[in-house]
Amino acid sequence: MALTFKGGLHVPDYKYYTNKSPVQDIEPAGLYYFPVNQHKGAPLSPIVKPGDYVKVGQKLADTEEYMAAPVHSSVSGTVKSIEPHINNFGLKTETIIVENDGKDEVYEGVHPIENIDALSKRELLWVIRDAGLIGLGGAGFPTHVKLNPSSPIKYLIINGAECEPYITSDHRRMLENTPELIEGIRIVMKVLDVKDAYVGVETNKKDAIIKLREAVRYSDDIKIVPLKPKYPQGAEKQLIKAITGRNVPTGKIPADVGAMVVNVDTVYNIYRAFKKGMPVIERIITVSGDAVKSPGNFRVRLGVPISYLFEQAGGFVEEPHKIIIGGPMMGFAQYSLDVPASKTTSSLIALLHPESVYDEEMPCIRCGKCVVNCPMRLMPNKLNGAALNRDIDAAKKLNILDCIECGLCSYTCPSKRSMLQNISSFKPEVITAIRRENNGK
Repeated sequence: MALTFKGGLHVPDYKYYTNKSPVQDIEPAGLYYFPVNQHKGAPLSPIVKPGDYVKVGQKLADTEEYMAAPVHSSVSGTVKSIEPHINNFGLKTETIIVENDGKDEVYEGVHPIENIDALSKRELLWVIRDAGLIGLGGAGFPTHVKLNPSSPIKYLIINGAECEPYITSDHRRMLENTPELIEGIRIVMKVLDVKDAYVGVETNKKDAIIKLREAVRYSDDIKIVPLKPKYPQGAEKQLIKAITGRNVPTGKIPADVGAMVVNVDTVYNIYRAFKKGMPVIERIITVSGDAVKSPGNFRVRLGVPISYLFEQAGGFVEEPHKIIIGGPMMGFAQYSLDVPASKTTSSLIALLHPESVYDEEMPCIRCGKCVVNCPMRLMPNKLNGAALNRDIDAAKKLNILDCIECGLCSYTCPSKRSMLQNISSFKPEVITAIRRENNGK
């Protein structure tokens, strides 16, 4: 029986564009762009300068701060410049530009860990940090921090739900790198000192469920859990509820209820960090949408401009109305194709008119669809009103910080109200106000 949670909605997944497409390697590009900051946490500083020669797997930027993850070069070549360049949030940020020489010289410090069992937990976490591991499902939170909770973990959950429409990169990872994924899970189990792990996979990926079950058929410490296809099934709190039955209370994190959720691609890259010694320098990216001539899944070296990836997918059938990095529900619309692929770039979606067009907002008709479908059991219609009125007290009472910004409120609203945008843009004001209150106590 497929497990799930209350709320949410089965949305058209459009995965048929690429779910049967094996991962393709692409020809290397000439210039690679590495934004210095690709994680949530302390900012990094470049540790190279223009004119330096760098190699595959060499650090380009780092900091001594704990809450950070370094950035590495995915190619060998010369640092052409360090200058502001646009990122996937539409902002110009400090970026290291490397001119690829095509030699693929690997940095001397890249080497596998010979004896993982001999490492202490602190040493295991350092390997993960040094490899630049962050939440590759899109969260961007440093993995070494996440895997060092203050509370003991009973449930390790590997997120293979991939509930966002169009995206199939995790699906292909589970199919094409099954042994490596299982080995990566065991490394995470060792770091957390847990005895059991649960891999949650939606039943629209039956081939992945079959292959994963075959890989663990002789062991009982890793369990493959079928999940009902529903958005946002892959959100942490929803995944924990579906698999363990536990609720993560308001103001708490998964570790507070003994649970930990790690994305499948993050787990795979943990395997690579230990077994190959290679930091995060590449990932599978889905290039899809009805504006793309030849949608597919591509093994991409980080730093390549997204314009190059669309070229590898045959270009556009006609000029797209909208281009999104990430999924259509939680991704970021782009106004430039100069944006480089970064650690959290799971997909590129190019859409034609009219499925991506915005309709004019109308007054709320009190239908309640946003409330019924909210996976966090919030009242988005009232939160939207608080956001529009900049009413911090009302937003706090309505638990605005519990909003996971899944976008179902806007998606289901017959009046086409921009609830997600209003709520998400107001949340920083509420957070700032709460911090001021706490500092004043």
